[in-house]
Amino acid sequence: MQNSVSSSPSTPGNGPDAGRSEKTLINEAQLLLAEKRTSLSSMRTGIAIVALPMSIVSVLVATSKLYNPFEVLYLIGPLLLLCGALILFGVFLMLRAMVRIRHQDKMILRIKQAHPRLAELIDLA
Repeated sequence: MQNSVSSSPSTPGNGPDAGRSEKTLINEAQLLLAEKRTSLSSMRTGIAIVALPMSIVSVLVATSKLYNPFEVLYLIGPLLLLCGALILFGVFLMLRAMVRIRHQDKMILRIKQAHPRLAELIDLA
């Protein structure tokens, strides 16, 4: 499919993006949107990792009548430590994704402000 975007340079004097073609700016915007999709995927993975320990602990609570927790403390202790580590890792992934998404949104906003024609194509509600 052919793009109807001209590859002529933008008007000079429009800030740091002056002299770059519209096609290049669209490619940069596409790259930023792809990175944002990757960050959202990372956040989804973090949420799933945080949910896993909660389901493990709920199974332990549901089956707690079948065992004496003090007799199997040598198994429950390391399991709870592993669950805590998974929660920390999941929270790390989510926070990292949020920081990266904010950065990518700022860069996309900068492109939109510098080039109003591209702002019509990129809509971040």
